[in-house]
Amino acid sequence: MKLIIAAIKPYKLEEVREALSAIGVRGMMVTEIKGFGTQSGHTEIYRGAEYAVNFVPKAKLEIVVSSAMAEPVVQAIQTAAKTGKIGDGKIFVLDVAQAVRVRTGEIDADAL
Repeated sequence: MKLIIAAIKPYKLEEVREALSAIGVRGMMVTEIKGFGTQSGHTEIYRGAEYAVNFVPKAKLEIVVSSAMAEPVVQAIQTAAKTGKIGDGKIFVLDVAQAVRVRTGEIDADAL
């Protein structure tokens, strides 16, 4: 099993969700986060005053899938989230040692 963590632009969330649903992903966790990378934030003007925005809003997705589904999921996220501009995000893929469904006690692939 693999845990896929993706940080994407928030307005791309619905497009990514639709792409993942189309390939059979049945669930994911989403968190609103703030961060910075190559962008290092930016400056904005509000009521005539310039101020620095050091952290940029992002959406963090966490998805656990079978190892065979990992590459199609990464491709779907990458395709749907890409704008071609700086700040499109990152995708990380990690191994998952165990998964347990709390309600039924099912483990690993059955728990997904």
